[in-house]
Parts: sequence; structure tokens; C-alpha cells
Amino acid sequence: MYPRLVIDLKKLKSNLDAVSHITKDEGGCSLMIVTKGLCADKEMVHVVCEHPAVDFVADSRVKNIKTYADEVRKSGKKTVLLRIPMHDEAAEVVKYVDLSFNSELSTMRLLNEEAKKLGVKHNVLLMIDLGDLREGIFYQNEDTIFETVEEILAMSNVNLYGIGVNLTCYGAIIPKNDNLSLLTALAEKIENKFGIKLNMVSGGNSSSIYLVEKGELPKGINNLRLGESFLLGNDTAYETKLPGTTSDALVLEAQIVELKEKPSLPIGEVGVDAFGQKPYYEDRGIIKRAIIAVGKQDTDIDSMTPLDEKIDILGGSSDHIILDVTKSDKDYKVGDVVSFTLGYGGMLKTATSAYVEKAYIK
Repeated sequence: MYPRLVIDLKKLKSNLDAVSHITKDEGGCSLMIVTKGLCADKEMVHVVCEHPAVDFVADSRVKNIKTYADEVRKSGKKTVLLRIPMHDEAAEVVKYVDLSFNSELSTMRLLNEEAKKLGVKHNVLLMIDLGDLREGIFYQNEDTIFETVEEILAMSNVNLYGIGVNLTCYGAIIPKNDNLSLLTALAEKIENKFGIKLNMVSGGNSSSIYLVEKGELPKGINNLRLGESFLLGNDTAYETKLPGTTSDALVLEAQIVELKEKPSLPIGEVGVDAFGQKPYYEDRGIIKRAIIAVGKQDTDIDSMTPLDEKIDILGGSSDHIILDVTKSDKDYKVGDVVSFTLGYGGMLKTATSAYVEKAYIK
């Protein structure tokens, strides 16, 4: 059935080989693979769990982690919750998650109480904000950081596993040696002040991996969290392709439901579209327009690239995408399938859509 997302598990394994070599062999870091980009797809999780270089399997949703916690733990790896826990999910976090990212003491107090009920020790990674302005205690507020660390260390059932940072995802701040060095310096201060050794200093996500290749990852960063670089082969800081990876491990296929020659400009007064946006149309004359049965409810049009390079995406609505196939060498017919590689936004929406089937190449 279409539309469908075709997942080439062999290519994903090859991508994982490539990024693990960069991260572990060249960078000396532990490897955390993020599964949220494919909505914790079970076949992808199998590939990750079977790979000997992976140390942690992470997601932003407890609901996803619940589906694979047993398999991950049986493989000798740890489960990780990337998004700061909500208060009302604290009980599930300590049950299914081995390490959670945190910045609020009120939340960690709840985690401590829930862990105490289960008789377990829950690991937390204290998040530090280096300027991207998403989660974390702002790095200049050292007194607050130290006070937080002191209270965590006094908790009976929560363990301070380390500290970490997120960059690029919100503020688009690129990881550099100078800003990540602030994190390693802070880690050293915490260790010296409290006489402890932090297990992890996590230096970011797929936007940090380029620093390994440039030899600029600060000494002291010992973990990277990789999602897009594994799934799509991207360094997300500068949008370059990582060596040994491929961008077509995931392909969206959609079927043509209408094919007609029509004007390229809509006729009449232009208002706003179904999403409240005022569209712009280029006058291409009479063109061959194909409508495919997938839309903005299922994917991100701006991060789709047709495999047929002579097709242009004109736009879309909730359930339709309009293509200009005038210049294509292929004589498309209604019922034919058009294929696309995906960027991060397209992958994320497609993988989570209930209307997109999944198929596998093994």
C-alpha cells in the first residue's frame, strides 16, 4: 500500500558502521543512537541493538522507549530519555529508562521518590545551556549548577551520571571547540569541588560530529548522541555528508492519483491556503501536473527531494502534493509511483504518520 516509507536496513547498518567509526575509533567517545527520527521503528531498533559499537539507545518519548526497553537491556545497552521528564511520567521513567536528561530539581526529586519505591537507582544527566537557549541551567550561573549538583548527590535513589549540552536544535548555535570547552571546564570544576568522577560529558548531537574529523572536539567530551547522522548520513552543523554514509536509506514512495495538463497559475483572487499561508506561484505556462496521494499531514514538503531530478514539487495541501512532471523523461501514468529522499523534517513526520506504511529492504 502507498504511500510507504521504504527503509533499507543494510544501508542503515552501513551508516551506523561509518558514524561509529568516527565517534568511537577516531573521537574516543561512547555512542548514543537516537531512535526518534524513525519513531522507534522496531526493525531499526534491531539493527541498533545488534551493533557492538552502540552503548546507549535514546529517544525523546517514554512511550517509544517502553516498546524496546527489554530488547535494549538484553543487548547490554542502556535506555536514555532525551527530553526532560514531565512530572506525571516520573514513575514510568524510572521503570523503563536507565538515564534521563534533567535540569529541574523538582523533577529529580520526583524521580528520586519513584526510584525509591522500586528500589532502584536512577541515573540523571544534568543539562547545561551553553547559549542555544533550549534546556539546561545557563552555564554562567555556576552557583545554581553547584547547588543543584549538591542536592542531587544527597539523593538516595538518583545518581549524577554526568553533564551534557544540546546545541543547534533550537537556537541553531553550532558546536565549536570554544563553547564545548566551557562544558568540559565545568565538568572538571564539579569533579574537583565534590570529589567525584562524572561518567559522561555529552557534547551534543549530529551537529558535533564534524569536530571529530577536524580534530577539534575538546578533550573531556566522551559521548555523542547521533540520530540524523545515522539515519540520513548528515553532519547537521554544516549539512555536509559524512564519509561512508548514504542519504537514501529512507525513501518515501507515493502514488499518482491524477495527471492532467493545466495552467501553472491559479485563476482568481489569491487568498491564503489551507494552512493560512499566502502562496507564491511561478508562471510556467501550461504544464503536466501530477497529484500524489500524500500531503502535509504526512510529510514536510520542504524536505523532500524527488529521485527523478526532472520533477519539481509545486506545493501541496493536507492530503495532496502537486508535482510538475513536464520535463521528466518518464511518461508517467495514473497509478505510477514517485520516489523521494527525505530531510529530517520529512523523515520525522513520515515516520510518525499513521497513514504511511513501512516496508523494509533486508
